[in-house]
Parts: sequence; C-alpha cells; structure tokens
Amino acid sequence: MPRILLAVVVAAVALSAVRPYSWFTWLLEVAPILIGVPVLVLTHRRFPLTTLVYVLLAFHCLVLALGAHYTYARVPIGFWGDFDRNWFDRFAHFVQGFVPAMLVREILVRRTPLRAGGWLFTLVTSVCLAVSACYELVEWLGAVLAGGAATDFLGTQGDPWDTQWDMFLALCGAVVAQLILSRRHDRELSDL
Repeated sequence: MPRILLAVVVAAVALSAVRPYSWFTWLLEVAPILIGVPVLVLTHRRFPLTTLVYVLLAFHCLVLALGAHYTYARVPIGFWGDFDRNWFDRFAHFVQGFVPAMLVREILVRRTPLRAGGWLFTLVTSVCLAVSACYELVEWLGAVLAGGAATDFLGTQGDPWDTQWDMFLALCGAVVAQLILSRRHDRELSDL
C-alpha cells in the first residue's frame, strides 16, 4: 500500500508542476512534500507507519499539490456556494491539523510512555497548533523576504483575520481527527 500511495503522490506532484499559476508559489507549497516524502521513504523500514497514517499523509500531499498548482485562492473546486472567498484554503488548513494529528499521535504512542487519554490528546493538539503557528510564521517570513511575490503564497484573500482562521482550523482539524480516528488508530497500532 505505501508504494501505491507514493506513486500517486509523485504523479500528483508531477502534474501540479505542469504550468502552475506561479512557480514561486508552487515551490513554496510543495516544499513540505519534497521534504517529508524522502524522510518517509528513508525511515519506512525502521519505523513503518500504520496504513491509516500513510493514507492520510498521501491525502494531505494531494491537497498540497492541488493548492500548489492553482494557489489556494484559485483552486476551481473552491468556488461554489455563497462564500466571500475560495473555501479550499480553509479546508487545507483544517487538513493541516487533521492529518499531522494522527502522525504526531503515532510517534508519541510508539516512542514515549504516553498512552491514550487526556495527556496524549492535549500534547497532540498542542503540537499541531504549534506546527500551524510555525507555518504562519513561514508565510510571514516569505512575505517579508519576497514582498509582493508572496501574495499568492499568503492567500489571505483580503481577510485581515486569515492567520487566526488558519490556526483555528488546524486546531479544529487536530481535535476532530483524534475524536473520530483514535479507536481505529489504536487498533492499527496494536496490529503493527
């Protein structure tokens, strides 16, 4: 299964690189894939992950690749309903909390004495919120260094509260993922 998922992700990134809206934005948006996938490939024998986490990570890569190709404010599927903005950016930030929550949970359960319960839930949520805040700082740094060229990377779409919404949605994603997937994750962890 991981090899199939890897092939899908590589194909998606390759497709996203075909005439993207902005090469600069594309590179910034796929950077987590270009860093994370090799790490997963290099560690898959020593530290294989559950199927659930591999599937979620592949899904997250697809979201990133789609956003990278169009920029998040221009993803065609985000233009429906009566919204003031393209909703795909908000969805992507929810995913930014949802998927890493399960990866962080797996690492903590397997590498620390933590077990299911309040402390694990709190630490996973806190790590995801910290990652989201760091990502927002990277966006800010990109804006400072690149000026107007970073507008598509920022993707605020005119919302002065975009940064706060992004972090809030990542927080919601982390909480929801743990609430709905923890039991299944625990079963897969016990089979590992």
